[in-house]
Amino acid sequence: IRVGSGGVMLPNHAPLVIAEQFGTLATLYPGRIDLGLGRAPGTDRMTMQALRRTLSSNDEDGFPQDVMELKAYLDTPDPRQSVRAIPGRGTKVPIWLLGSSLYSAQLAGYLGLPFAFASHFAPELLLQAVDAYRVTFRPSDTLDKPHVMVGVNAVVADTEEEAAFHFTSLQLRFLGMHRGRRGPLPRPIQPAELEAMWDPHERMGVERMLVASAHGAPATAAKKLQAIIDHTKADELIVACALHSHTARLRSYELLAKLDINTVARSAA
Repeated sequence: IRVGSGGVMLPNHAPLVIAEQFGTLATLYPGRIDLGLGRAPGTDRMTMQALRRTLSSNDEDGFPQDVMELKAYLDTPDPRQSVRAIPGRGTKVPIWLLGSSLYSAQLAGYLGLPFAFASHFAPELLLQAVDAYRVTFRPSDTLDKPHVMVGVNAVVADTEEEAAFHFTSLQLRFLGMHRGRRGPLPRPIQPAELEAMWDPHERMGVERMLVASAHGAPATAAKKLQAIIDHTKADELIVACALHSHTARLRSYELLAKLDINTVARSAA
């Protein structure tokens, strides 16, 4: 199997450090490593400062330059380079840009890199971002045509009732986010109990955030995933199976792997 990051928040790290870390992995396991890069810091300001004390308001604006610097470290070394990633140089670890905004989509297109959209938790700009990426795309030494990965939540079980039960963990997580509360993935509850917990406005908000989801027995899940693929024309899926029970999560992946859908599915726990 291939192993990748989904992803490294580049503003929190020096490109040389990431190049050497992933270069080490690629040296140990050639042809099996992918590097996903995000533009957002992904945390609060105090943690940002703890991660990188020189962080300034201009760091996100320097994201394109950081991506190109990192890419250069992983590429065939230029004799004029004064700084090289060792290990890392010449490994050409595939770089993906990850995002939930139009900015990342356009940058991925401009640089000719594959693009992954975080629709499993921020689906509102999905279609706009995918369109922007495809319109902006320029062929590169990495890709000759656009390549899109779409994030989806998947909960697959042997029965519809069991899948609906485990899916409540995700619904409760997003309900907590809607109410300004975060924490570990909640234990599932019966769907009828959930109905008594939220009001119509909260339910609508949670359903909007979870629109890129597929839960159900195998036939139902396959139909929902295929609808997402048809709607977005995605080349790949990155699948999050957020089930509280480890046994149920493994079973979800087992059933997911057997589904008859017309694309390549990559999984992320």
